[in-house]
Amino acid sequence: MIGGLRSRVRRRGRGVGHRWFTGLRVRLAAAFTAVALLASVLASGVSYVLLRRVMLQRAQDAVLNDVRQTLGRQIPPELPPDVGFMIGAELEEALGRAPGRTAVTLQVPLDGTVPVPVPGELPVPVGREFARRAMRGVVFQRLTHHGTPYLLVGAHVTGYRTTVDEPARTTPPMVFVTANLHREAADLDVLTRALLVENLLALLPALALALLATRGVLRPVRRLGAAARALGAGELQIRVAVRGRDELADLARTFNRTAEALERTVTELRAMETASRRFVADVSHELRTPLTSMIAVTDVLAEEAGTVDGDDAAARLVARETRRLGQLVEHLIEISRFDAGVAALVLDEVNVAEEVAATLSSRGWSGRVAVRGPAGLSARLDPRRFDVVVANLVGNALRHGGPPVVLRFGPAVRAGAAGIELVVADRGPGLPGDLTGVVFDRFVKAEAARSRSEGSGLGLSIAKENALLHGGTLEAANRPGGGAEFTLWLPRERPGEGET
Repeated sequence: MIGGLRSRVRRRGRGVGHRWFTGLRVRLAAAFTAVALLASVLASGVSYVLLRRVMLQRAQDAVLNDVRQTLGRQIPPELPPDVGFMIGAELEEALGRAPGRTAVTLQVPLDGTVPVPVPGELPVPVGREFARRAMRGVVFQRLTHHGTPYLLVGAHVTGYRTTVDEPARTTPPMVFVTANLHREAADLDVLTRALLVENLLALLPALALALLATRGVLRPVRRLGAAARALGAGELQIRVAVRGRDELADLARTFNRTAEALERTVTELRAMETASRRFVADVSHELRTPLTSMIAVTDVLAEEAGTVDGDDAAARLVARETRRLGQLVEHLIEISRFDAGVAALVLDEVNVAEEVAATLSSRGWSGRVAVRGPAGLSARLDPRRFDVVVANLVGNALRHGGPPVVLRFGPAVRAGAAGIELVVADRGPGLPGDLTGVVFDRFVKAEAARSRSEGSGLGLSIAKENALLHGGTLEAANRPGGGAEFTLWLPRERPGEGET
């Protein structure tokens, strides 16, 4: 039985672990993968920014160095008059020679105004502000025009000497150079695609590592969950293997200490319960023999009491109370059998109508109870225990209910199983509200406030145990029109169990 319970616990544990969309494993793996992907994206982003800066800086420095060196070579320190156009042509040829570059030179007007290149001479527009800054030295700007990136450089040489007689005619020209950065942009596109592919490929090992990591974390959690379920199912000896010295190991040790304390406490309670049941059974059995003798003697005294004046009432009282005490002892013995698990059925094929009639007749209730049911209904029951159940239900209705008391029975199917249903109903005050849910508990009486009552408080409990022993049910409820109603259902056959 314990092995089967463990297998069921393991199956339930596996079912819980496979809740893929809400389980802790999915969330931990997703978090781990997200962190890994974020780290990869950040590294790729930093690499992209650094490489982009290096590539553009290299291209930019190459153009600027070329412009500065060309200006240094082509423009002498002392300019003769009227050489601006010749120097401009040489600068355009020298600076526009490289692939992807365009160079334009403009003569600076004699009035000192800032010249602006004519549209169409350069592939990108040049603003007046950029040209104004270029009048003071070498300036540059990266921009995109019609989807193509360019580097725009403007320069004007200022460190030169003029002739003394004609200084206004010795001003050198301004130079504007554009460098096409399409090759660098293409290289950056290739780098971007490579980084994207690298990030996508990094997802697979990240996910694999996440699953391995979560498996290592969740395995002890699953073991703890399965052990907790087994402990709740009654396997008090269950323990969890402690591995490592981390927080999960501490949790496992705490669980083991808790399970050990719970097992020790429950074992002590079970031992005390067993001892108390044995004590009740032993006392009941020890009382049965002297009580049998006392009942016989008191019955004789009650019959002979009429011959002695004044002893009639006392003798009858002693006889009645002795019989009541004997009934209580018999009930305690019966309850002790149920508690010990030794109560057994002696099954036989019986006619329900005949058994009901025999029960009522033997107790003198035939004229006080209205019986309704088919005469040919049969079932495989324990006649003695069925008699006890019917007698308890009818006796309870006669003592605490009101007439008429009706007993009706017939075939009934529950949960696909064929059976018989027996209902005992009365028209009395019904069950008090505080007794409806506990009417089958032991020593519960409808007249709990009274110190003495006729019943032992165990009759309905014994009836319930007998119904369960047959594999049936016994229920109690109040009728809508007033009165109590007890419903007994017993299966007509018990598959796999023969007559004992």
